Amino acid sequence: MPLVDLLEPGAWGPQALILAPTRELASQIVDELEVLARARKLRVAAVYGGVGFGPQIAAAKKADILVATPGRLEDLIARGAVALDQVDVLVLDEADRMLDMGFRPAVDRIVALTPDERQTFFFSATLEGNVGKAARDYTYKARSHTHAPPEEEARDIEHRFLLVESQGAKLDRLVAALAQEERSRSLVFVRTKRGADRLVKRLKAKDVEAVAMHGDKSQRQRENALARFERGDVMTLVATDVAARGIDVPDVMRVINYDAPEDQAAYVHRVGRTGRAGRTGTGISFVLADEVKEMRRIAKALDLDFGPAGRTEGGTPQPPRDEAKRTDRPRKDESRSRNANGKRPTGDGERRSSDGPRAKRRRRRRRKPAASSAS
Repeated sequence: MPLVDLLEPGAWGPQALILAPTRELASQIVDELEVLARARKLRVAAVYGGVGFGPQIAAAKKADILVATPGRLEDLIARGAVALDQVDVLVLDEADRMLDMGFRPAVDRIVALTPDERQTFFFSATLEGNVGKAARDYTYKARSHTHAPPEEEARDIEHRFLLVESQGAKLDRLVAALAQEERSRSLVFVRTKRGADRLVKRLKAKDVEAVAMHGDKSQRQRENALARFERGDVMTLVATDVAARGIDVPDVMRVINYDAPEDQAAYVHRVGRTGRAGRTGTGISFVLADEVKEMRRIAKALDLDFGPAGRTEGGTPQPPRDEAKRTDRPRKDESRSRNANGKRPTGDGERRSSDGPRAKRRRRRRRKPAASSAS
């Protein structure tokens, strides 16, 4: 709203540039802006890959506000279709994800084409490390504002961590989780594009209808998948982290981490897709044995209950570390409970024989004659 209020219609070239990491997020931003912009007689155009250049070039030349992904914007700049010398306001949305996706060089080049006298907005889930450095590079005497959701919103999501014995066992667990409650939208996260397609096929073999959404899908395929999910034609959407950027479906009841998130930020981003706008939701994470340590660390950092006494909900108990050490080897009284004849003691009051290996070595040393010194 402030952006629309700042601009005046009729300038030659875009007055505002909004950079976004994915096509879905760019489309979502355009949808939100168009109603407001229309009231101010401002024109909004979207520029992203997966569609033809012609219509985008025509729209971009007339736009007051240009919403773009970095790669396609550079293509249009190289063709001479877009100039950024009139940009008064630069917005970098979900900048952390944009840089994680490898767009830093492209963003550097795009920012360098905008006037120095501009206002810059840098939206990010974190300002640590390289993201913080980029924020400082792109701004001048910036003010920092942090928005944290109220505590009561955090309690709208139930977090579950389910120990799964193997990768192959995840499918049955997923089918069971999807069937547990009433019919509702579920967003399932996987690590790879190929994994998303494979999981959709395996779910179909289990009579569970699902659609996949990832970067290898065309723009039309991605839009169709999201539309079917929003309408409720399909209640399960399988997505990668990158593709899920820009998904804004308020009534997602379940988020399932089929594959573990790579870090704490990814966990927050994934599970944050449920429990929105005052609704309740559930976040379910499948945890393999070699992922327990990392998932426990994430849960602790977010003040979530990973499970009492090393037990994850629905899984087998894991002994505490010190207890595991004790149970890995035989107890001391059991390992030495044979007497010198190789038989176990017969009475409860019989003492263990001290005729162990060390005692035998000591006796041999005592019996061995001292070696004479050489002449």
